[in-house]
Amino acid sequence: MALRRVLALIALLGAVAMAAPTPAPSAPVRGFVDAHSHLMSYEAFGGKLLCGRPFDPAGAARALLDCLDHHPNGEAAWFENFTRTGSPVGTHDPVGWPTFKDWPAHDSLTHQQAYYEWIERAWRGGLRVMVNDLVANRQLCEIYPLKSNPCDEMWAIRREAQRTVELQNHIDTLSGGPGLGWFRVVKSPEEAREVIAAGKLAVVLGVETSEPFGCRTTLGVPHCTRAQIDRGLDEMHALGVRSMFVCHKYDNALCGVRFDSGTQGAIVNLGNLLSSGGFWRVERCRGPEHDNPISPAVLPPELARWLPPGVGLPVYPPAPHCNPKGLTSLGRHMVEGMMRRGMMIEIDHMSVKAADQTLDLLEAAGYPGVISSHSWADPAFLPRIYRLGGMVTQYGHAAEEFAEEWRRTEPLRQESGRPGYGYGLDANGLGPLPAPRAGSAVTYPFLSFDGAVSLDRPRTGERVWDYNVDGVAHYGLVPDWIEDLRQLAGQPIVDDLASGAEAYLRTWEGATAPAAR
Repeated sequence: MALRRVLALIALLGAVAMAAPTPAPSAPVRGFVDAHSHLMSYEAFGGKLLCGRPFDPAGAARALLDCLDHHPNGEAAWFENFTRTGSPVGTHDPVGWPTFKDWPAHDSLTHQQAYYEWIERAWRGGLRVMVNDLVANRQLCEIYPLKSNPCDEMWAIRREAQRTVELQNHIDTLSGGPGLGWFRVVKSPEEAREVIAAGKLAVVLGVETSEPFGCRTTLGVPHCTRAQIDRGLDEMHALGVRSMFVCHKYDNALCGVRFDSGTQGAIVNLGNLLSSGGFWRVERCRGPEHDNPISPAVLPPELARWLPPGVGLPVYPPAPHCNPKGLTSLGRHMVEGMMRRGMMIEIDHMSVKAADQTLDLLEAAGYPGVISSHSWADPAFLPRIYRLGGMVTQYGHAAEEFAEEWRRTEPLRQESGRPGYGYGLDANGLGPLPAPRAGSAVTYPFLSFDGAVSLDRPRTGERVWDYNVDGVAHYGLVPDWIEDLRQLAGQPIVDDLASGAEAYLRTWEGATAPAAR
């Protein structure tokens, strides 16, 4: 059985273990952190928007299937086509397993990007901490015509937490029994260190949702109370959630949001109308920080019909744009409740006004448990995050953009004495994965950052992927992206990324220390 497993790893993952020392439990962790991905988002948005699952007891042939409405040639997959090309018109081969002709792909947003064997290759290539953000969006669920799950956001969050534990149990079964698998959900930084020292992947549960605990508004009237927030935080903490957003895509009863731009912004602004009863409002920015600009755009016909009769998208003055809504009294109560529970506070997606007010709160309390996990905070806030002892990880941009932002922010980490960098790949988050880089020359096989694993081109079914051609078509190609970063920016970027898991754990430890609470 063990020999068959090894042979399967070599064939499917392109990963061969080399001799490597086992780190002591007290030694600093060396390895990468993905602080923002969504393993179970197939259960969100009504359960019919994302195609394929990260695992199925019957194997890849059952897990990696396209959605029924994408057959026979993808013409009816308007959301896939629109998010991939900007047009609801298009086609693709819907066959997944075993041929995978057209998906997964770095720019295909509705197809599974994080099958567990692909995560396993990334772990063997150096991933040590992964934050699995449980995600939901009630408005997107209600707008999308097909659904099998309720649109209630907290229902989806609970289901995704359950599915994450089921994945852990599935991997345990394949590995010989309870506790023996490489995928471990952890609830404290101490537990995470023990798991990593045992040679496994530490998985932290987070939440990214627009209406946590039902905290939306209707024409400014909140739908939640302080007591609901307290009960909700207690429930999330009991589920194992240790990182959480206060607001996501729409202004809610807790805070205003940082706008989306372009056509995506038009779609989200429609959602803001349906969620709160009003479109985004803007005001003149009062400082150097500003929210993303709201640019003119046209809704696709499938979504335009949700506009009330005679109502069109608003026309905004020239940028810069700032959201006048900041952190509400209920939002302040939630941030304070998260601090009392030692949770990591995500400031991405907050309006600059809300982020500024949240950082004021954290600075007054000396609370280090703050993170910007996927490049959705104004860059001017990063020095304050680092000074608090917080963590910054960059969205999984293509190699050139990622390296450029790493260089730009390196002086901030040096100045604050906070070495270590990370990425928030946002896999299965309706965003693209890193595209192939023109001129990339990743040579196969190559060694992982620590020399412990030899990585060849990964195979699933009949398909073999090559980063130089496909980019990060799925999660298993993250080590190849990091090898490309090494070739592009040198060993220092890999060393900084290899300090990322340790940096994340130190921020988490600071949040859970008695002095911080």
